[in-house]
Amino acid sequence: MPLPLPPLSLYVHVPWCVRKCPYCDFNSHASPASLPEAEYVSALLRDLDEDLCWVADRPIRSMFVGGGTPSLFSPEAYQTLMAGLKARLAFAPDVEITLEANPGTVEHGRFEGYREAGINRISLGIQSFDPEQLRKLGRIHGRDEAHRAIQAVKDAGFDNFNLDLMHGLPGQTVEGALDDLRQALAFAPPHLSWYQLTIEPNTAFYRQPPVLPEDDALWAIQEAGQALLAAHGLAQYEVSAYSAERPSRHNLNYWEFGDYLGIGAGAHGKVTTADGILRYRKTRLPKDYLAAAPQGLARVGPDRVAEDELAFEFMMNALRLKHGVDSRLFHERTGLALERVEPVICDLQARGLLTRDGNRWACSGIGYNHLNAVLASFLSR
Repeated sequence: MPLPLPPLSLYVHVPWCVRKCPYCDFNSHASPASLPEAEYVSALLRDLDEDLCWVADRPIRSMFVGGGTPSLFSPEAYQTLMAGLKARLAFAPDVEITLEANPGTVEHGRFEGYREAGINRISLGIQSFDPEQLRKLGRIHGRDEAHRAIQAVKDAGFDNFNLDLMHGLPGQTVEGALDDLRQALAFAPPHLSWYQLTIEPNTAFYRQPPVLPEDDALWAIQEAGQALLAAHGLAQYEVSAYSAERPSRHNLNYWEFGDYLGIGAGAHGKVTTADGILRYRKTRLPKDYLAAAPQGLARVGPDRVAEDELAFEFMMNALRLKHGVDSRLFHERTGLALERVEPVICDLQARGLLTRDGNRWACSGIGYNHLNAVLASFLSR
């Protein structure tokens, strides 16, 4: 029996940035002197045309423009893009459309232009307000620019925005991490992403690792930071996401194993079909993507997710949510019987790593702190 189709989102990747940060393992590339905005927008729309077969009359519930640094593109480019998207797709009346922006790449008035193009949520990559930490992280903005950018977002009328901050930075103390949070909280953000710096392969930090805080210091930073966020009404609802009443709809769709189309260089997509759940990706290098998209050759795959990988894939997303997920969604989104994972659920519950409240599964406090170990239990189920 075919799986019911889950909600559908759209991810758009803009691969260029001013300068690649030493911790970044995303598909980002230093921008040329002149960005090919019109050519890239045209390629995005041709790319989408190849994926429309998977829409099945579903409206787009959320859209996220990530990178790279999408705010390198002008408001006019997004006006053209949005017009092309709306000619091809139906958008839900309350659709959430997020644009990632960096403080060092937005001029006065740009946020107003983005809003006029139809973008209704901004995610600002602050990372830190500390000048020395910003230097170590290779960021192109300073503290004052960050403050001005946040205020500009608010002045442009965005009542829904996110601030990205890192913790566990080189040599960072508890007080240093809390100072970053206090400066962010002064702007009353509806949503805050606060995540620990990790060293990823294929990055400059991997080749020349900085000295990061010891585990005890990292734990102290996390505990103190979460207490401060909670005191300001920002509840943790995911591993690194905090909000009072405006969780990211786009990310919730990922974590609840919804479908998403991915367009742009290096973008990934996941779709539910009569043949099962498929994953695909797009050509990574911008020059190759620009050459391939007009001919409909940018897509790599799709590949069917193997049945014995579905339980792990579902849990890898769903158990990131602090309050877990309705267990009935497991069958609905994967097609697998609950009995398939029941022994694992019972074992984790007996070990105090998972809780069950009616139909809801969630990690316990201990389980949430050892999430990787919990997820490993679902491999090859």
